[in-house]
Amino acid sequence: MMMIRIEREGITVHNIEKYLKMEEKYSFIARMPDEPGSLLKASDLIRRYDGNINRIQFDRRIDKNTVFFEVTATKENYHRIRDGLLEIGYLQSRIPPVNILLFHIYLPIPHRPGALYEVLTACAKAGADVAGIDFDDTGQHPDRLTIRLNVIESPRIEEVIDTIKSRYRLEILEYDALGEALDETIFYICFAQKIRPFIGDANDEFLLPFLGDVNHVVQELTNRGEDPRAVFDHIYRIGTFLTETTRDGFYAEIQQVEAPDGASLACIQPPGGGSIFIFDANGERLMIDTGYGIYHDDLERMLHETGLHGFRGISRIVCTHADADHCGGAGFLPIPSYLHHGTDAIIECSNRGYGSRSEGLILEAVYTVIINLFSKFSPPTNRILFSRDGTGHRGIFPIIDTFRIGGHRFEVLESLGGHIHGQVFLLAPDLGLLFTSDALMNFASLTADRQLYNSIADFLVTSVNVDSDIARQERRELMKLAEEIDGEMKGIGRRCLICGGHGAVSTLEDGKLTAYGEIRHYTHPA
Repeated sequence: MMMIRIEREGITVHNIEKYLKMEEKYSFIARMPDEPGSLLKASDLIRRYDGNINRIQFDRRIDKNTVFFEVTATKENYHRIRDGLLEIGYLQSRIPPVNILLFHIYLPIPHRPGALYEVLTACAKAGADVAGIDFDDTGQHPDRLTIRLNVIESPRIEEVIDTIKSRYRLEILEYDALGEALDETIFYICFAQKIRPFIGDANDEFLLPFLGDVNHVVQELTNRGEDPRAVFDHIYRIGTFLTETTRDGFYAEIQQVEAPDGASLACIQPPGGGSIFIFDANGERLMIDTGYGIYHDDLERMLHETGLHGFRGISRIVCTHADADHCGGAGFLPIPSYLHHGTDAIIECSNRGYGSRSEGLILEAVYTVIINLFSKFSPPTNRILFSRDGTGHRGIFPIIDTFRIGGHRFEVLESLGGHIHGQVFLLAPDLGLLFTSDALMNFASLTADRQLYNSIADFLVTSVNVDSDIARQERRELMKLAEEIDGEMKGIGRRCLICGGHGAVSTLEDGKLTAYGEIRHYTHPA
């Protein structure tokens, strides 16, 4: 198609690049009648205005009427395509409210000709889509007609009810204003309404392209053999879990560890996402990772209620990497946040695959959008980037920077990028504290609900590591480093404490991570 267009317009090889720059990629959603030729009609319109279809997805198993398009076109032709689709009634330009209505209509016996016609006419006039109908005058209920309707505009459902009630006895069985049934004729509209509570004040202008991104994930995972309904379910479960574990539903596991010279370390595990560490020494406080933004207020309240003094006195935050469960609350705190330049880049581009071999994968890019949106991502605004100049190594990991808190020296170790580009580890050699972020953690110490929640990300991106081979290498090398430090600490009557990105602060016992000390469970006071 591209070469035909180039020849027609007389564009030479020398200015092809200039010509192509005039074109951009656009996406839109088409809602079409479920009848032969609809898809052809839309595709022909795109062709007429020189649009090149880059992606198309339609699956009758999910939604019989909704088709997702991505096209490359000039801006002018893109608007012509949209106008053309709008003119024929195919363009999905808003997400209207939906009502699902299931009811019995009792017809007088003997039946008179035209009764069913009257009912269906009333439904059609009100813009209701018949999703199911059942009637048999020789069956157990010869006087009963059962109909299931989808009414796209909320107020119009009253028209259907009033019109039918004026002629027949009516029994409403199910009335669902949010479309919980997710009928296959309006699946995406219903899904959009279901996730609205998770995304705040986002309007249809935002929500429609977001649905396109979700559909792209569904398309990719379906091609990998997953059930498309399971994909929607996992996405919905993220929002449900996060909203249900805030405020009165918030809880946490807390470890408080005493360190030499009066220093102390608190490890807080919120309901979902990564562990948060607060290190206190000689009047200075360091925070390592922040958890999700959605938990910020709950964390602050919990820190005060448990005697951990809130966020008062914290002079710096270290964000070990760019995932929302590790840096998503930093923007709520007016405190300098220290991070790797790769973390800074990922925050800016909103793609956790950036800088890795997974950079071009749609699953990584869209998952970043979903989790950032649902978790109220508020990344650090006052950012200070770690140095790129190495000062040596710890094992295979470059020491890219150092800093002091309360007289204790911390080394910043650069990861190899197995979990995510730009991840760093921290080591306080004199204290034997090793912060391994998501490269090494005591997964067995996670409660069942946390394990289940963490499995959602694994499903949606197929692996939470952008490079699984490198991630395995990092785990091996961090275990070696921990064993080495533990040997040194044992010589002075202490232990190496491994502070992973999820789960409990742990020690190495016979080559396995074992939770260290007491773990307290916190729940919001009744």
